Amino acid sequence: MIARVLRWCARLWVVPVVLVLWELATRAMAHPFFPPPSVIVGHMRELWFTGSPARLWLNDTALGNFPQSLGRLLAGWVLAGVGGVTIGVALGRSPLLHRFLDPIIQFGRALPAPALLPMFLALFSTGTRMQIATITFGIVWPVLFNAADGARGVEPLHLDTARVFGLTRGQRLLRIILPSAAPKIFAGLRLSLSLALILMVIAEFFSTEGIGFQLRAAQRAFDLPGVWGAIVLLGVLGYLLNQGFLFLEKRALTWHDAKM
Repeated sequence: MIARVLRWCARLWVVPVVLVLWELATRAMAHPFFPPPSVIVGHMRELWFTGSPARLWLNDTALGNFPQSLGRLLAGWVLAGVGGVTIGVALGRSPLLHRFLDPIIQFGRALPAPALLPMFLALFSTGTRMQIATITFGIVWPVLFNAADGARGVEPLHLDTARVFGLTRGQRLLRIILPSAAPKIFAGLRLSLSLALILMVIAEFFSTEGIGFQLRAAQRAFDLPGVWGAIVLLGVLGYLLNQGFLFLEKRALTWHDAKM
């Protein structure tokens, strides 16, 4: 365990090097648009991290924005995951269904979610439902296509064997198709997670709370350290989400790694 923690820390050696170079370069430039990281961190502390240790140093502003943003992101991601896997597996296992629905799906995939914000605003007004709908629509495609590809690539021999042993359709789905497609499904889910973070910020530009709202408010107030602080926060959040997902993926696909 200790060796694993040390290996993980060793992988982060580049972070302090980049921070030092960034600090030196921005202080040498003395440009108002590029504040040094020490100024950005100090401003982030004033904005969000002046709370008590019992609340992980998060102040009221942070607690009033971070959980809401994370909740929308995860809600949209879960909805996209469930919908994408369901439709994708159906398309992957049914050539006839794929033939009928493929033009509609290709049309939907070509539509950028930010361009549909006026439609979502008209349907749901401003608020959580509009933001979740934007995130879900924008990130469902990688999950759907990966699930379809994974379901399409199931070994026919495995399915024939399952039929010989009398497995029902439901049992074949749960025991053969989904496990075989799982690596590609997880790849789609991981890609959609990073896209969800981007769309969360865009959707929250039209909100009155959340990290995206704070980023936009800082831009309007010409608070450049605040803008950089929100960007750094989003980068850290994206990194942590990706690491958390990789942790779960490794454990869920242990059987697959053992076969490789």
